[in-house]
Amino acid sequence: MTELLDSREAARQLNVTEGTLAVWRATKRYPLRYVKIGRKIRYRPADLEAFLEARTHSGVSDSEVRTKCRRSRSRKAA
Repeated sequence: MTELLDSREAARQLNVTEGTLAVWRATKRYPLRYVKIGRKIRYRPADLEAFLEARTHSGVSDSEVRTKCRRSRSRKAA
C-alpha cells in the first residue's frame, strides 16, 4: 500500500502552509491530487512529485530557445 502524507507533511514538502493547501483544495486553483478518507485529507508522495514536475520550468521560454537556435544556425552558415 502507498504511504500517505497528512497536510502538515505535504505542506512541508511543498514549502507552503497547510492553509495554502486548504485554499488550493477549496478553490481548485491547482490540480494537486489528494485522497479524502472521511474528514481526513491525505496526499500521495507520487502526486506531490507530479505536481512539482508539472511546474518545473527551464527558465527559458520556447520562443527564446527557437531564437537562439536560429541565431546559432545563421552564424554557422556565415
